[in-house]
Amino acid sequence: MKTETLADRTIVLGITGSIAAVRTIELAHELIRRGAVVQAVMTEPAQRIIHPDAIESATGRRVITGWTGKTPWVEYCAGGGVDCDGDCDAGAADLLLIAPCTAATIGKIAHGIPDSPVSIFAVTAIGSDVPVAIAPAMHADMYNPIVRANIDLLRSCGVMVIEPVIAEGKAKIAENRDIVRWVERALGGSALACRKVLITGGATAEPIDPVRILTSRASGRMGIELAFEAFRRGADVTLVHRGHIGFSGIREIYVESAREMTGAVLDATGSGAGAETETDTGAGCDVLISAAAISDYTLDSSGDKIRSGAQLTLNLRPTEKLLGVVRAAHPDLAIVGFKLETSGGDLLIERARETMNRYGLAVVVANTMDNMGGDCGDVRIITAQDPGQPRHVSGTKTIVAGVIFDYIQEFLEGEGWER
Repeated sequence: MKTETLADRTIVLGITGSIAAVRTIELAHELIRRGAVVQAVMTEPAQRIIHPDAIESATGRRVITGWTGKTPWVEYCAGGGVDCDGDCDAGAADLLLIAPCTAATIGKIAHGIPDSPVSIFAVTAIGSDVPVAIAPAMHADMYNPIVRANIDLLRSCGVMVIEPVIAEGKAKIAENRDIVRWVERALGGSALACRKVLITGGATAEPIDPVRILTSRASGRMGIELAFEAFRRGADVTLVHRGHIGFSGIREIYVESAREMTGAVLDATGSGAGAETETDTGAGCDVLISAAAISDYTLDSSGDKIRSGAQLTLNLRPTEKLLGVVRAAHPDLAIVGFKLETSGGDLLIERARETMNRYGLAVVVANTMDNMGGDCGDVRIITAQDPGQPRHVSGTKTIVAGVIFDYIQEFLEGEGWER
């Protein structure tokens, strides 16, 4: 299930002559699944790689492949809002996305050379403040200082650059799902602009020996979806976890144990050895979302692998509570916590409220074991503003993350609900 994050948006998809053009059919599908209208425009080299009929089949709209007297680049990218192909009125473009974008097209746009259908759309869009995003794709040798300088010039004009992946001697176009995330940010990512969001996610692991660990069933999916939602809304996002998502728009800090996670969070909030620049909250972030299933117990690890077969007794001791440590260091920091119990009902809500009061949380998300490991969530959200009325949210974790951030956004815009 996909949320319609691009509903009622018109995206002009510029396709240029890279072999990565073969991926644009699925890219168009992904944009349309999220509610967008997609109008494709292709250069002549791109048409030798993938036929315009295939793109038309994907978008449901006739592809712009050359020059016409109707000047579609003006109609879409200069505020005209008229459908030049005689289909339903698409409206003016909300975004020009060029994916893939070759070195030649990058150079043409950077130096104002409108001699292809795609470059004339881009030059027009930049001149009329229509947002432009490019996803470069080329051989690695072509991704050289000259091309990078042209990319920097485009950035200085406000163009969003979706960085390529350097692998196998190529500057490969970003994955479609990552391109879509950048598009979502470009079209809806101003709500949390200039805000720093720190998120913990997934399970930590306490070593028993160099091979074995103590951990939990948490998958980390909720933390990842929260990080993507914060990114979509324009935030500067850091995710502290034991996983890896490999997305250029989100900073990741890898940790193993509860102690490492607490240390990483303290550093990121400006109170540890690696402290960052502080914000107005007195911390290195505007909000901390503690979604991780942090180990409650640790032990002294053996330096050597424990031999199998023998009865083993483990001496466990409690770990420090991350929320308590961070709250002591930053009394005014907005913190969102999660409270997990084996079952729901009144006891879950009661213990969630106790957690909220103990650590001064802005929001607490109460959930049960049923939420661990799957793609869907069923939670109760309690806020400091209205602690007596938990909101029930059920759906994909993408949907749950969106509702949680609705509350976070309201909290930040309302100056902490006058805490």
